[in-house]
Amino acid sequence: MAAQPSARVAISADFLDAFADIPRSQQSKVRRFVETFKANPTSPGINYEKISTFKDPKLRSIRIDQAYRGIVLKPDTGDVYMLLWVDHHDDAYQWAENKVYSIHPETGGLQVFDTEEVAKAPRKEEPEEEDGGLYAEHRDRELVQLGVPEELMPLVRSIETEEDLDRMQPHLPQEAYEALFLLAAGDSPEEVYSQMLEMRQARSEEVDTEDYEAALENPDTQRRFRVVDDELELAEILSAPLEKWRVFLHPSQRRYVEINANGPVRVLGGAGTGKTVVAMHRAKHLVEKVFDGEDQRLLFTTFTRNLAADIEENLAKICSEEVMGRIEVVNLDRWVSEFLRKQGYDYEIDYGKRTETLWGDAMTLAPEGVDLPRSFYREEWEQIIQPHEILELRDYLRVA
Repeated sequence: MAAQPSARVAISADFLDAFADIPRSQQSKVRRFVETFKANPTSPGINYEKISTFKDPKLRSIRIDQAYRGIVLKPDTGDVYMLLWVDHHDDAYQWAENKVYSIHPETGGLQVFDTEEVAKAPRKEEPEEEDGGLYAEHRDRELVQLGVPEELMPLVRSIETEEDLDRMQPHLPQEAYEALFLLAAGDSPEEVYSQMLEMRQARSEEVDTEDYEAALENPDTQRRFRVVDDELELAEILSAPLEKWRVFLHPSQRRYVEINANGPVRVLGGAGTGKTVVAMHRAKHLVEKVFDGEDQRLLFTTFTRNLAADIEENLAKICSEEVMGRIEVVNLDRWVSEFLRKQGYDYEIDYGKRTETLWGDAMTLAPEGVDLPRSFYREEWEQIIQPHEILELRDYLRVA
């Protein structure tokens, strides 16, 4: 087996967005370049060009063909290379010109911000105490500790209302926006820090702002960067770049995906909060890292047939064929029916429709003068009499 290059290649969420916007007729050429780059980013055939107009000296331009350029983050130390953007020559340079990438000294996450937005922020020379903006009561040090880059402090200090904060969201690192949102909602800095620390996990050592390899392991970095380990994984990522749920997870999602629990875990959240995404990545994690024996299988069950079909289709996008072979995705009703059939029970399960007329007949035997709703009798039957196999009144009376 050929030795793998020591360099690590990461791909950013921004790169996938840019790749998706390239005409399909050109995507194959970019894909071939990315595959070559992944195989060996130190190849003499790759020319890392410094551009004098770039604000961040770590950014380089790389030639893909006559028309297209890639933008790469190439730190001065370490063997880490990060694909950031791909576009037409001039458009790629314009995108990168004001971008700055740095490791946050408190969170350890690799962040990106646009210096042009900072320059646009109105400057308050000596604001009066009552005119300090939405975060007047919070010191710079507190905001930095929560994940706000120090370079963006003028931008944050220009925020007067929650509407201003919403408009600033695209220009803030996601974790910084979340912290500012919670502060605006009334949480104390201590409460916000506690929540952030829970997601990031406590660190026992200080952050090295030059260690980009360590930064790639940080949960905040993994919101927007993914280290590509092999060619198959890269091909899968590039095959559907807009489905970023397959690649990037929020730290709170990753925490539940990788949690080492001693028993059942319940995850609550409203519609659209990512519960199904967590469940799918959790299934993949368990089969690959925990129950990794060939004879060990995992049951992924839902209440509806359509949802089970959707989950199975999406799991196949993030799992290898071998892993999918050990995950059974099936709605609960179907699983129960098949289990009973395999055990030799030749019965059909009814979910209410076929027995409705039988309940009409049964209710004719209800005692007169007892003012109880029809639902009471059915609930007693389903929850007391059937589970306890009750045939006599004395057995019924013994049940708590």
